Amino acid sequence: MQLDATDLKILQHLQSDGRMSNQELAEKVFLSPSSCLRRVRMLEESGVIKHYSAVLDTTVLGLEVDAFVQVTMRRDVEQWHENFSQALQSWPEVVGSYIITGDANYLLRVRARNLKHYSAFVLERLYKTTGVLDIRSNIVLQTLKDSSAIAPALLAAE
Repeated sequence: MQLDATDLKILQHLQSDGRMSNQELAEKVFLSPSSCLRRVRMLEESGVIKHYSAVLDTTVLGLEVDAFVQVTMRRDVEQWHENFSQALQSWPEVVGSYIITGDANYLLRVRARNLKHYSAFVLERLYKTTGVLDIRSNIVLQTLKDSSAIAPALLAAE
């Protein structure tokens, strides 16, 4: 889909405040409310806007541990990928999971209340999953940037 400058502005504003009214959004992007709504609906229907959600403050919620975990699987175990993929769907601690290149097979982003909770997750879930060979954890000490927003400059045509 080809996005113009107005579409990019709409996306930028909605990423920073998904609860913004159509009237307010229209004013910010210099469109009539009906034109703005038409564009937003087009962005939704085309799948550019996947869904709307709230961003929760993990500190306020008491989730002290944020970790990135590399998981390497044994390749001699039948259906290791299917089994692992299915298992991680039921783990509430896993907030992101990715198949990656390099030595490991997966990168997980794991949230936990504290180190004890994180340790229990690793020992009782990860290590007990059939096919897991190695786990390497990186505990986040400080977050410098954490955003799912896509910058308009990344989307602009060259």
